[in-house]
Amino acid sequence: MKLFAKAAEGRKTWYRDIDEEKAFFRRYYQYLLRGEGVKDKIEDRADLLFGELWCNHDRLLFPETVDVLDYFRGRGFKMGVISDTSPSLEYTLQQLGIAEYFSSFTASSLVGASKPSPVIFGAALASLGVTAKESIYVDDYPPEADGARALGFTSFLIDRKAENAGEWTVTSLRDLIGFVESIEKQEMERNG
Repeated sequence: MKLFAKAAEGRKTWYRDIDEEKAFFRRYYQYLLRGEGVKDKIEDRADLLFGELWCNHDRLLFPETVDVLDYFRGRGFKMGVISDTSPSLEYTLQQLGIAEYFSSFTASSLVGASKPSPVIFGAALASLGVTAKESIYVDDYPPEADGARALGFTSFLIDRKAENAGEWTVTSLRDLIGFVESIEKQEMERNG
């Protein structure tokens, strides 16, 4: 964490936009190299590290992701992403080819709060103009899924290894489709 503090250069908020994030990580790599005893071409080497490591297409989608996003978009759902991350959240999703599905990108570094804080969830809800009660949330970390549920979200823990059984646990994003369809079926039966 000392390297992060050094790269922040006294700023309380490390970065507020993608340009500040890029500058932060370039400084970070410079401090890292100096700490390892590198003395020459620090900026060039830091730029090389930055180019190789920052938003470098190192993330992959699970196989069902696009089908599930297509389903929810086709049904008129508003979709957003809430992530404990930096301003490059939307850019990262663009690299993955799925940013177009979302109309809200809520990054903890921009709201000043991490999940499961009500602040970050509230910011995401406000950006979409919806309430927690109207929302479905999925997370792979139990405290964050539970935190959203405590705020009124229909919240699921995604556990792809099926290690945590429970009413609100799913093993695939596809399970969310089954949930929505079962709710719709119940409503149709109630309304005759």
